[in-house]
Amino acid sequence: MEYFTFTEFERSVTADRYAIDNRLPDDLKRNVAALVDNVLDPLRKAWGKPITVTSGYRCLELNKAVGGSRTSQHLKGEAADISTGNSLDNRRLFDLIITLGLPFDQLIDENNFAWIHVSHSNKNRRQTLKL
Repeated sequence: MEYFTFTEFERSVTADRYAIDNRLPDDLKRNVAALVDNVLDPLRKAWGKPITVTSGYRCLELNKAVGGSRTSQHLKGEAADISTGNSLDNRRLFDLIITLGLPFDQLIDENNFAWIHVSHSNKNRRQTLKL
């Protein structure tokens, strides 16, 4: 974990607003580390500029508060919503993930590249979706 920290994956405006304890359990840290080491760090290195994790790990209460899926990989520390700060660069980042051949499970264009959802698991399907 060169460019990202566990703290970034716990940070949540919604959790702060509703006083939700969103600390990452120790047993899920290996999942976050695998996502960072295999996808996010190589992506950040290739991109050459900061990438922000806008939503990382979500405890069950936080996931409910944000309207997340009951099967969300965020619950397991396997997913992150990321952004460069603008939709044009988010589109470029999305394409770069594919071009680099990074081992993702799901790569989702969320709301016309307002952000990108990327996940990594031990059964990477390389699914690309648009929501």
